[in-house]
Amino acid sequence: MSQHLHIVSLDVPLPVDYGGVMDIFHKIKWLHQIGVKIHLHCFTKERPPQDELDDYCEEVFYYQRKHFLQAIPVKLPFMVASRNHPALLKNLQQDNYPILLEGIQCSWLLSTDALKDRQIFLRLHNAEFLYYEKLASHEQNFFRKLYYKNESRLLKKYERLVSERVPILSLSTSDISLYRKFFGAVRIQFLPAFTAWEQVTAVAGRGKYCLYHGNLGINENEKAVEWLLQNVFAHTDIPFVVAGKRPSEQLQKLIETYPNCSLVESPTDTDLQELIHKAQLNVLPSFNNTGVKLKLLNALYNGRHCLVNEPAIEGAAIPKLCHVANSPAEFLRKTLSLFEQDFCEASIAERTAVLSEFYNNEENAKSLLALLKPTHPS
Repeated sequence: MSQHLHIVSLDVPLPVDYGGVMDIFHKIKWLHQIGVKIHLHCFTKERPPQDELDDYCEEVFYYQRKHFLQAIPVKLPFMVASRNHPALLKNLQQDNYPILLEGIQCSWLLSTDALKDRQIFLRLHNAEFLYYEKLASHEQNFFRKLYYKNESRLLKKYERLVSERVPILSLSTSDISLYRKFFGAVRIQFLPAFTAWEQVTAVAGRGKYCLYHGNLGINENEKAVEWLLQNVFAHTDIPFVVAGKRPSEQLQKLIETYPNCSLVESPTDTDLQELIHKAQLNVLPSFNNTGVKLKLLNALYNGRHCLVNEPAIEGAAIPKLCHVANSPAEFLRKTLSLFEQDFCEASIAERTAVLSEFYNNEENAKSLLALLKPTHPS
């Protein structure tokens, strides 16, 4: 008996160069490994087709996203309306296999009754309405702020609708609580993120700098770096490295004003992993408490001490593995202390135990498989 599954992806999941596609790609990889026959549907704006996906999938379809004018009038969130393509529905109707919608973004079909008799699951990457609300609060550009606010308003209505229509697989326990609180969601459960890391490679001992890494083109990440510079590293001479793509000119100039701070712009994956591996302390505060911060999981698998605030670890099932500080004074104090503290073998063992329990790709793939209705033999 062969199990078939349609996966509708918000983006082409290769290369794995941002958190949103990491969960998708490694889920595909592990489902394939346990024998699931995958029919992949990818929306794309700029990312090209990837031949490697054919190694894991029975077939791969690509659909061009609509640009803003094509999505007008916008009664649905733009992220949803721009991923409405008639060929997707036609392809999904060729059989009766279960469907996994990877993200609110590609769930347009749930606003219709076209597939009301199919087994469909929604993978929840974020409580998107809240995520966009936070983006709006951090945004300085008037028009982008207006867009984020409107998208958040539309998303709140839309997420309420879809939460009533299909079972939801959330990668964050805190987002489960949010959906229950705001939308009364009942059919929602925890399925941890699928990651690139299968074992803890952090090394005992001590490094020589603190590190923040992330996509610096996202305003909440830029705000986190600014907060660290102004509240922590302005008050110590400890070396601080900021690594990530798309830093604004404003952020680059700000980093240059601190003699103990440096920027590594657009590091390769190999270079980034080396930076994480050699750092003494990964400092990863967050100002958004939705989803799971995959950069934090990266640091826990591959780096030494991790210092965060409460929003960074909400919903990730890893609170005991991180040092937590919420006020600027506490963050500075713990940075100074941890920079002088060896990272020990006992911490590596604890991480291995906790991470292997929650972020076990093979076991999580089997858990997903168990939810699917059996399909016909090939």
